[in-house]
Amino acid sequence: MGSDSLTLPPWDFYNGPSGHEGRAVYLLEVTVVPTVAIETHGCKLNQADSGTLVAQFTNAGYQVVPDSEPADVYVVNSCTVTHIADRKARQALRAARRRNPSGMIVATGCYAERSHESLAAMGEIDLVVGNTGKDDLVRRVAEWMGEPVAQGGYETALAGASAIRSRAMVKIQEGCDQVCAYCIVPKVRGRERSIPQATLVELVNEHASRGCKEVVLTGTQLGSYGFDIPGASLTGMLSGLLLNTTVPRLRVSSLQAQEINGELLDLWADPRLCRHFHLALQSGSDTVLARMRRRYDATEYQEAVGKIRDALPGASITTDVIVGFPGESDADFQRTLDLCDRVGFAAVHAFPYSVRPGTSAAYLQDKVSVETKSERMKALLEASKRHASAYRAGIVGETRSVLWEGRRSTPDGKVWSGLTGDYVRVVTNSSRPLANEITGVRLLGQKDEVMAAEVA
Repeated sequence: MGSDSLTLPPWDFYNGPSGHEGRAVYLLEVTVVPTVAIETHGCKLNQADSGTLVAQFTNAGYQVVPDSEPADVYVVNSCTVTHIADRKARQALRAARRRNPSGMIVATGCYAERSHESLAAMGEIDLVVGNTGKDDLVRRVAEWMGEPVAQGGYETALAGASAIRSRAMVKIQEGCDQVCAYCIVPKVRGRERSIPQATLVELVNEHASRGCKEVVLTGTQLGSYGFDIPGASLTGMLSGLLLNTTVPRLRVSSLQAQEINGELLDLWADPRLCRHFHLALQSGSDTVLARMRRRYDATEYQEAVGKIRDALPGASITTDVIVGFPGESDADFQRTLDLCDRVGFAAVHAFPYSVRPGTSAAYLQDKVSVETKSERMKALLEASKRHASAYRAGIVGETRSVLWEGRRSTPDGKVWSGLTGDYVRVVTNSSRPLANEITGVRLLGQKDEVMAAEVA
């Protein structure tokens, strides 16, 4: 499956048997470049890890191809936050084997970290590497393939990468020490640890030098950044990135309510920081939040939302909500709906509670039935749709900057799609190329879940 490249060195003379003296011949060198495809599931942190793997495979001499194509090596970077995520990973690995019967199939990511043995027992998989082994994954693949070994860490993660992307994920920290009752992440990502600011500056500037217009700062607990580095903090690191990098946009992927304060919000006076806050809620009931072992209550959450809106009017706020956590009553769920109504989120990512073996919530007895979870999910999604529509309606006629990502599939191919700084999907009709440009637009109205706009 690898691609063949032919090189013709300068011709030489072949001095052979009588009659062949002085005949010019070419020495033909055939180089087979192995191909690799990486399929990424789950969160932005996994996307950042996959970006590092792409660069490391490129450094090692592999050609990265789309995950829809056959490849000599096919990597599934898995998620395990729910049982559905586990199922999707298994399906992807089996599909990869069907597309690549003679290729190497690799499982990595959170599911591989949590359930190494069960994945290793799958006949479709050649290599299972958990999160703790990702830095060594390329070397292990190269050894399996019988190729020269090469690898790099964070400092060399982008060297040799050639593709220009409009948006890049950069991991600022990994791991979680908070151990919420429902969450498997601490077991599959380990203890909290931060990436030094100097490394982050180098990575962000490297992305910018390759044409990237937006960097998304990812992690498991971004608000904890720097606790393990003397003198470091999230606020200090963001200040350093704004001062020492040139990328036009920086986006903070997620925060928690207790991490919102005036000093942090003051940084958003710089227009390079996207005015979008993903603030995980999980439940609007104090009883459920306490059972989940979250570090805020509903009042503190609303106060954090108020701080954001006082400091940055018009900023969008999105959230996560878990439906049907053990012990969640009808009244508890109604408190969640009521809080969502009061906040008016721009988007809600809703998830039915899923038992994760190894978490303390797995031992709780008062489970919510599948039927009840389904009914509550339907109600929450309907409310979320109303709130998102109301948010978009409220910004019609306003101007925004949009990072255009590419064309949508239309008969004339002139419809371009992109994201505003406040994370609203926008489309426009343009005959000129807009890919990877940031332009001003006027928002004209909404259709389905996107906004129509005209380029200013």
